[in-house]
Amino acid sequence: MSVFHTRPALRWLVPTGAALAIIGGGAAVGTFASAAEPSLPERSAAQLLVDLQTARLDGLSGTVIKRADLGLPSLPGIGGRGSAELPSLISGTHTLRVWHAGPDKTRVALLGTLGETDVIRNGPDVWIWDSQKNEARHSTLDLGDGAAPKGRADHLPSTPQEAAEQALAAIDPSTEVSVGRSATIAGRDAYELVLEPRDATSLVGQIKIAIDAGEHVPLRFQIVPQGTRTPAFEIAFTQVDFDRPDPAQFTFNPPPGTKVTEEPLTADKPAAPPQLDKPTIVGTGWTTVLVARVPELGTAIGADADEAQAGMVRSLLDRLPKVTGEWGSGRLLSGKLFTALATDDGRVLIGAVTPERLYDVAQNNR
Repeated sequence: MSVFHTRPALRWLVPTGAALAIIGGGAAVGTFASAAEPSLPERSAAQLLVDLQTARLDGLSGTVIKRADLGLPSLPGIGGRGSAELPSLISGTHTLRVWHAGPDKTRVALLGTLGETDVIRNGPDVWIWDSQKNEARHSTLDLGDGAAPKGRADHLPSTPQEAAEQALAAIDPSTEVSVGRSATIAGRDAYELVLEPRDATSLVGQIKIAIDAGEHVPLRFQIVPQGTRTPAFEIAFTQVDFDRPDPAQFTFNPPPGTKVTEEPLTADKPAAPPQLDKPTIVGTGWTTVLVARVPELGTAIGADADEAQAGMVRSLLDRLPKVTGEWGSGRLLSGKLFTALATDDGRVLIGAVTPERLYDVAQNNR
């Protein structure tokens, strides 16, 4: 699935990185497309991949709806529908306003019932503002030696032929690529590119990307689990404008009385999770499993754990079912699109695979 890491146009659908994590659970997902298919000139999957790779996006603003139903249990400390807190993005249905004027000028506003949370990137400055709490966090990116942020336009191929080679090479043999049904999204005609795992043991059935017929920018992104036709995750524009936003949209001045916290941050060295060993990748393609050792995890769920340090971990793990096998014992988080296993000896395994696949990997990677 490396296509998502190398396509700037695809990355735009999930702006500001981790701020819009695409993990969610909540209301059933509907559809953002109209019933009638627009009549569009025929284009092959290879041509659509070239369109994505060579798209030049000068500016964009609009409204995005994110819906998800991953079949996950409710998690502690996570806001539900109507919440404007960023952690709430892992649950339910949410509305966001987005603005984009280049890789170093982006703004995302998560709208809630009582307020909003904005993530703003303006050159080296990054702000996260919670209007309800009247709190703001500010970080300054250290790009280092004048290095340009990743995803800059001059990192794209210079010819369509080069783009086609790179795009097709990014999709490995474990993926079948085809053209789906055209649609009208946010009032615009769109083609549909479909990525489908060839390995039936993956929990992912299809990934569908609706691509604007004129601007070649993704307008909708869907993930459909194996054995169903209903997306478990969907994010799409309901309104979009391709004019370059006013620069004022990316300038943030904390309102009077705002509590401002300065947080050091660098572009190349983000803060890493504490005591997380370098993960191991087991397998290839859609059935890849990530295995990481978290030394603190075994302590947190052990009898001698320090309550102050381990309380949050225990609160989460205690809500998950206990599982055992030849590989050992632990807790299982199972959803429609991914499965995660936290073992009592301090390992975390996660993949878009069945629990049986994780148990097998846990047995052979002690």
